[in-house]
Parts: sequence; structure tokens; C-alpha cells
Amino acid sequence: MTLKARLLMALLMSSATFCAVAEEPSNYVFSWPFVTFEGEVPRGGTTSGPPVEILSETTEAFQRLQADGLDKFERDRRAILAMAGTYRVSFDFMEVVGYAPGFEPAAPYQSWGTEHVYVVDDSGETVSLQHVLIMSIVGEDGNVMGPFVTKHWRQDWTWQDPEVHVYAGQGTWRRESRSKEERAGHWSQTVWQVDDSPRYAAWGQWEHSDERSVWRSGETWRPLPRREFSVRDDYDVLIATNDHMILPTGWVQEEHNVKAVLAGPGEVERNLAREFGIARYERLVDFDTAPGDEYWKATGEFWGEVRAYWDRAMAQDDSITLKPDVEGRPLFSPLFERAQAIADGENFSNADNRRYITETIDSYRADLDEASSARY
Repeated sequence: MTLKARLLMALLMSSATFCAVAEEPSNYVFSWPFVTFEGEVPRGGTTSGPPVEILSETTEAFQRLQADGLDKFERDRRAILAMAGTYRVSFDFMEVVGYAPGFEPAAPYQSWGTEHVYVVDDSGETVSLQHVLIMSIVGEDGNVMGPFVTKHWRQDWTWQDPEVHVYAGQGTWRRESRSKEERAGHWSQTVWQVDDSPRYAAWGQWEHSDERSVWRSGETWRPLPRREFSVRDDYDVLIATNDHMILPTGWVQEEHNVKAVLAGPGEVERNLAREFGIARYERLVDFDTAPGDEYWKATGEFWGEVRAYWDRAMAQDDSITLKPDVEGRPLFSPLFERAQAIADGENFSNADNRRYITETIDSYRADLDEASSARY
């Protein structure tokens, strides 16, 4: 593996969710005033990035969203498309309620990154947005390293979607349907991991006003996020509701998460804590996205084949179970290595890539009994 590939893999495996901390010291004010945490508070990234310029004027995308004479479907669609663009993203998460006597909250989490959100598909009733991190890091000597490009998460939106695969715990996703009446006027949001494997899905409805547009999900289960997976083993699933709020100069994602211990797939044994999270997407001015553009141009066809694999799997299988790793390697590891080799100039035929993708992902597929003893 090249040095660049090793650096990207290290960023992906880190508990910091491969994002840098802000240029200035953290102004951390929302807290547990009578709790003393061990170590650095809040936990998160340990690197710094160069300064960026934040947009202070209303975006063209928001102006289009606010246009007169739009029906609800078109206004909804424009709200989703308004999430595309280049952003500085800040992440804040904190446990705000504990459900058991003697509860001790985990240290809050805070980090940030810079990324571009690409429109992968806009076919009217379906919109797909791919997030790609484009990160530069300032070293202790003041020199700037990078930019480092890392494929991030993806969000797919479908109008009045009849069915999605929802997370049930223990690495298992199960098909769930909605009647015509239940899904009327709603959009599903399906979120995919960095390797394009499933993460979570839910239905919700957009509401619009002059100053914002908001989509609120129904309750949805999620696997542990990477910021938690590497440091926590005392719960199994996040039970979450999710708000996407489109604003004149960016957008915000709010999460209300219950951390639950499971007795089995779909069976809650007990709830541990409630967490509040917020990610602020602030639109950037004159940010160079060329490294991300080049990566996506080189690897987009490969990742399209990965998406096609999951499209087939979701259409065919009512239940999908994945192992957390194979020989100690998570699924993103071999897929990212292949994509990086392509980005570095290696040529593989489409047939070779399809064969590699199928064999790789199939090796991570499991039955429920095989996965029941694994940690997710």
C-alpha cells in the first residue's frame, strides 16, 4: 500500500472520524457542569487545518428553493439538492440523559472537516448525494500537508418510497414497507457507509417556510458510528430521529439518539443514555475542490459498480447480514485500496472490477447465527 493510502486508512480507522479540529481553541460551553471528565474534553480530532472563508450571502440553491409557484414535490426536491456544494462541517455530540442510577456520561465529542457534496443522481423522484472529504492538515512546523481525499458517506432520497431496508442490530438490515397512504408526500432517506454498504433508512416529510426547510425522519435504528465504535462496547445500536434543516448559507443536521443494548435483532433489552448531536454545514467560498473532482472522476465508475451490487442485493434479499470484519479488516479497507489503486493510475477492466467487488462483499455477507456473537 502506498504512503498516501496508508494515511487515508489511518484517518478512517481513527476514533476522530478522520476530521480535523478547528483552527482556534474550542469554545466549549454546553456541558455537564458538575461532572469531571478524564482526559481531553471534548474528545475528537487532534490536528489543525488551514483557514477557510465562509459564505455570508444567500446561496443560489436556497433562492431556487424559495421560488414562487413551486408544488410541494419540486420544492422538496430543491431542498434536497441544496445540500450539494462545498462545506466546512462541525460535529458536536454529547450524552444529555442517563437512564440508570449512577450513570456517568461519556466525554462529549467535537470535531470538524471540509468536504464537497456531489450530486451522483438527480432523476426527479430519486436524488443521490455523495460526500467526499477534501482535507488539508497543518503540521506542528506550520507546513500544510495534503489535500487528502477520502470518500465519505452517501445519502439517497426517494419520493414516496414503498420500501427500505432498516437496521435491526447485529449487522442485520431488514426490508420494511409503507402503505400508499403512509408514504404519501414523504421522502425516504437511505444513508450508506463510506464503503457504500447500508447504514440506516427512514421516511419523513419536508416542511418549508421563508427562512428554512426542514425534513424530520421517523424513528430509525443505526449501527454505532465510527466515533463510538472504536471506544465503546457497552451498547449495540442508536435509536434515532434526524432533522435536516436547509438554511440560506448552508444546512444543519440534528440527531436525537438513544443508545440501546439489544437482547437480539430488533429486541431492546434496555436503554443506556440519550445523546444530542448537531452537524453544521457552512458553505465555503473559493475552496479548491479539484483534488476531490479528480478522485471522483477516476473512481466514480468503480463506486458505481459497488452501488449496483447493493441495488441488486436490496432488490433480491429481504434480510442482509454483514460481518464487522474479515481477518481483522473492515469492509471499507479492501474497497478503498482498490479505489486508491485506480486513482493512482492502475487499469482494471469493468469485468475485473465487478468480479472483485462481488467476491469482496460476498466474503463479508453472513447468516444471522454467524453474526450473533460478533461485536457491531
